[in-house]
Amino acid sequence: MKVSIIGAGGLTGKELICLLANHSEIEIVHITSNKTAGKKISEVFPNLRFKKDLVFKTHEEEIPKDSLVVLAVPNEVSLAMTPKLLAAGQKVIDLSGAYRLHDKDKFEKFYGLKHESFELMEKVVFGIPEMFREKIKGTQFVSNPGCYATSGLVPIYMLGELRERIQGAIVIDSKSGVSGAGGRTEDIGFTFTNTYENFRAYKILSHQHTPEIEEYAGFAMKNKLLKIVFTPHLLPVYRGILSTFVIQFDKDIDNREVTAQFSKFQSEPFIRFYKKPEEIELKNIQNSNFLDISFKVEDNILVIVSALDNLVKGAAGQALQNLNLMLGLDERKGLLAGI
Repeated sequence: MKVSIIGAGGLTGKELICLLANHSEIEIVHITSNKTAGKKISEVFPNLRFKKDLVFKTHEEEIPKDSLVVLAVPNEVSLAMTPKLLAAGQKVIDLSGAYRLHDKDKFEKFYGLKHESFELMEKVVFGIPEMFREKIKGTQFVSNPGCYATSGLVPIYMLGELRERIQGAIVIDSKSGVSGAGGRTEDIGFTFTNTYENFRAYKILSHQHTPEIEEYAGFAMKNKLLKIVFTPHLLPVYRGILSTFVIQFDKDIDNREVTAQFSKFQSEPFIRFYKKPEEIELKNIQNSNFLDISFKVEDNILVIVSALDNLVKGAAGQALQNLNLMLGLDERKGLLAGI
């Protein structure tokens, strides 16, 4: 089964190349990067070794028609390329934020771009397998979630019917390494000298993942809309996101009620539950596709702590989960040892 990676020269593209290197049923046949076009994988990523040392092409060069296309490109590039790929009948997984929000006004506000192909939102499936597994299996087009959004959405969604009893806003305090918070941008605030021995919040009440979490956190609820107050912080580490949720309910909540809801997800291959929130640490999820979760209840307050690797479960790993599902393979393939 063939895969093309558009934008393979970036952090997420490299991560996906690494994951697919050991996938027995998928072959990478086409990679692009306008910055490194003409160079081999071994030249751009000397630590990677492949039997087939592919050469990076430009984005404009023809993509093999029989391949599933993964877009690891900026939002504006995805907006230009996706309609053409879908019209040509190719399956697409988009890692940008271009097709995540069903509210056009919110998209244009938070992303600062005009959306000229909004009709495609009728076709897209949001790529969280724990929420939309069956839809992902049968779709042509998946929009891969944001890393912060995955860490925030899944724990809230798993609360099930308890979400109907939430009172006020859900407060999410997230802390990310630079590769998840914008490590590829030219913003000097994300350079080594400005992150080392430093810690700060950014994009207060304006982060583009906030409407994404709000839209999907209420999935399968009756009429209630959940308000999210999301604050991202920049950690002086390379990878990993740890999020702390504070959720208030209309009356006291029992530990057993939360456990009953979370237990419905015990069979999920990439969700791990811990007994104490203090046990959730970045070192446990780095370089893995796991999302670790734990919680504590006191009176009507629920505190949840989650952690994931932003480059794996928050990006390339989740893309591979979706890719496996779209191709009819075991979604764990290439993500768990021995599978």
